[in-house]
Amino acid sequence: MPSDPLSAAGAEVQEHSSALRKELGLFDLVLAQLLVVLVADYMGTAVKAGASHVVFWILGILFFFLPLAAVVIHLNRLIPLEGGLYEWARIAFNDKIGFLVAWNLWLYAILYVGIAGFLTVSFAAYAIPGAAWMVTSKPMLIAASCAVIATTMFTAGLGLSAGKWVSNIASMAFLIVIAILIASPFLNLWRGTLREYHPLALVAPPLTLFSLSVFSKMTFGALTGFEYVAALAGECRNPKRDLPRSVLLTAPLIAIIYILATSAILVFVNPNAEDVVAPVVQALSRATQTFGIAGIIIPVTVVLLLIYYLATFCIFFGVSTRLPMVAGWDNLVPAWFSRLHPRYKTPTNSILFLGIATLVVGLGSSIGVGHQEAFELLITWSFTFYGLAYLALFAIPIFSPISRGLRPALWLRLTAVAGLLSTLLFVVLSVFPVVTLENPWRYSMKVASVVIGANLLGVVAYLAGQGRRGR
Repeated sequence: MPSDPLSAAGAEVQEHSSALRKELGLFDLVLAQLLVVLVADYMGTAVKAGASHVVFWILGILFFFLPLAAVVIHLNRLIPLEGGLYEWARIAFNDKIGFLVAWNLWLYAILYVGIAGFLTVSFAAYAIPGAAWMVTSKPMLIAASCAVIATTMFTAGLGLSAGKWVSNIASMAFLIVIAILIASPFLNLWRGTLREYHPLALVAPPLTLFSLSVFSKMTFGALTGFEYVAALAGECRNPKRDLPRSVLLTAPLIAIIYILATSAILVFVNPNAEDVVAPVVQALSRATQTFGIAGIIIPVTVVLLLIYYLATFCIFFGVSTRLPMVAGWDNLVPAWFSRLHPRYKTPTNSILFLGIATLVVGLGSSIGVGHQEAFELLITWSFTFYGLAYLALFAIPIFSPISRGLRPALWLRLTAVAGLLSTLLFVVLSVFPVVTLENPWRYSMKVASVVIGANLLGVVAYLAGQGRRGR
């Protein structure tokens, strides 16, 4: 039997995890971190900050990104368990907190993958001449959503033996697109079509509620995800060593990419006329016009970005199917969610349930609202749920009982306080839209009511499960 409290707490999860395939090495984890943390959508959000984005990025990196990396490395070294943040919260506090963290992570993935249809039709409108009508076509949205979600379910069913290659290829495809985007202003300078370019200019942001809302969204939305890959610890060859290393290797690269990519978009796109659904494609379509190669570059870019987004959806979807599986091991949900495919060792029932739920919310969110508003609602709902889970993540080093063995040194606890306050700012400001809407009050009410109602439903689901187990 394990002698120390942490080993004892994770022993049963480790035993169940022994049945899973160990597919992920350090190279796979590095590319997975890049795929999960780098979000093109939030480069578009950062564009709303205008010339102040560099200052915002630096503040976000100092007060959120670095604290996140430090806390995740700390917890990965102590309890590298399948289920990641869910297990960390359950062990640090109790089953109820762990269940609600998993609930919010699950809702985050459902809603984030739900934007698949919007992104697909938006990119198609850029790539196909005369296809702008697709953006407002409900039948095209339904068809695209069904196709992408079916693909994610199929990939998740095959497991990481196939999924890691999808992730690796997509990460490299996205890095190619971002490299082209970052190089575009310099190429235009060389050609003489751009007079000057200052990608690292420091401009003080205006002190307005809008700019504060943009800052909180770009910080939390763009700089999260290090803990997400940790949910696959039971499928890593050496999670205690490789998961922390993957964070250390990717953090500096991610910070540099976000700053330079946002600066490049701002050269070609006015913040007031930005396409928040496809900001990278919009910027590249204008950046390459002077070279006469937009007709070649844009279709290629769209294909590479679609590969990237599809793989992103696959990894988020795949990780989320592990949460009910591990909760089933802990007897917090029915064991039905934990049944594994005899060959691929993937939770087939969890995949089926999550796939249906994702399709329902993805299509339901577009009823009665415009394309951009529906996209913003899905993104805001999903990341607000994610924010609630992050409050628990940063609370672990600060508030977990000393007897649990998760309290770090004082410097790391103070670092976690910075991350906690940054996350709290995002959650509070999530109700304020960053795009111009016909009825912003209705938007705010939708965001608040869905987040509160969903968490009340989560409490009811947990109590119902407790009652079922008590009989």
